[in-house]
Amino acid sequence: MKLQRKNRRALALGALAVSGALALTACGSDDTSGGNGGDASAAAQAGNIKCDDARGQLQASGSSAQKNAIDAWVKQFTAACKDVQVNYNPTGSGAGITAFTQGQTAFAGSDSALKPEEVEASKKICTDGQGIDLPMVGGPIAVGFNVPGVDQLTLDAATMAQIFDNKITNWNDEAIKKLNPDAKLPDLKIQAFHRSDESGTTDNFTKYLKAAAPKDWTYEPGKSWEAEGGQSAQGSSGVAQQVKQTAGAISYFELSYAKDGIKTVDLKTEATEPVAATVENATAAIGAAKVVGTGKDLALELDYTPNAEGAYPIVLVTYEIVCDKGNKAETLPATKAFLNYMASEDGQGLLADAGYAPMPDEIITKVRDTIASLS
Repeated sequence: MKLQRKNRRALALGALAVSGALALTACGSDDTSGGNGGDASAAAQAGNIKCDDARGQLQASGSSAQKNAIDAWVKQFTAACKDVQVNYNPTGSGAGITAFTQGQTAFAGSDSALKPEEVEASKKICTDGQGIDLPMVGGPIAVGFNVPGVDQLTLDAATMAQIFDNKITNWNDEAIKKLNPDAKLPDLKIQAFHRSDESGTTDNFTKYLKAAAPKDWTYEPGKSWEAEGGQSAQGSSGVAQQVKQTAGAISYFELSYAKDGIKTVDLKTEATEPVAATVENATAAIGAAKVVGTGKDLALELDYTPNAEGAYPIVLVTYEIVCDKGNKAETLPATKAFLNYMASEDGQGLLADAGYAPMPDEIITKVRDTIASLS
């Protein structure tokens, strides 16, 4: 496990092969070191981006989990398509969907697929059409912790559920000791943080707890936090910052936010060895997802209780939500051009280096076909 944690970059690159041999040349394109290799890669990628008639401002909002991926995409896309300005506001999945259904944005990012009532609301702004889900970004939801003197921590779903439900309140609790016999667990209060905003990350995290530990997690999964106790913070960056600065803290956030020394929990599953939060291990789980959306909707069904070796169970897929028909004429060219780049081999190739999992080939191919048909 220590090797996995120290070599996230190598594992991330390996994930590309698992998910369909996506282009590796783009992974170095976000290099800011000033070396010729990074410049050459960025130039090559810019040459592959099709701007078509894209121009003007493109407003979007939603999932904070995908913000780091969006930032990398915007950097490359706007360098090639200089007539377009992309403004993505990481307000959280719930707020993003609301802004989209109110006609304030061209598309939304959400870590959960649209609910029936949200599809119905989208019909008011999608002329003769409706909002659809396009899976674009995958990755593990890491559980970050800050326990002085502890560098490696293993938890199972039942123990995690009790921690986040305020039933286990100290780091030297017997349940945690049993899972970590070699760790020097301190007599320290647990500070569990959850999202204060409506979040698809919360939705996926609570779906995992409900599926893997139904006796210990009695709440219904959802974008809003239902359990009592704990503390809250805004967005993935907010809870990650709390973990970084608070002794005894634990929280959940997309892997790309587990940086600057934040350690992540290994999860005990039905597999023989605990599973680390890595892009490679998330890809193993996402690869088993099934498309359950109808028509042009590509909503996925994820398995939160995999038993395969190396399959990390807490994963999310971020969808870009857009009208299948009836998109605004002034933003449609820019919307299609940007989404096309995100779904391209170059665009997907940026993800692993940023801590995300590219979409499997069979899924991203359907996404590209759907984007081409948007009107």
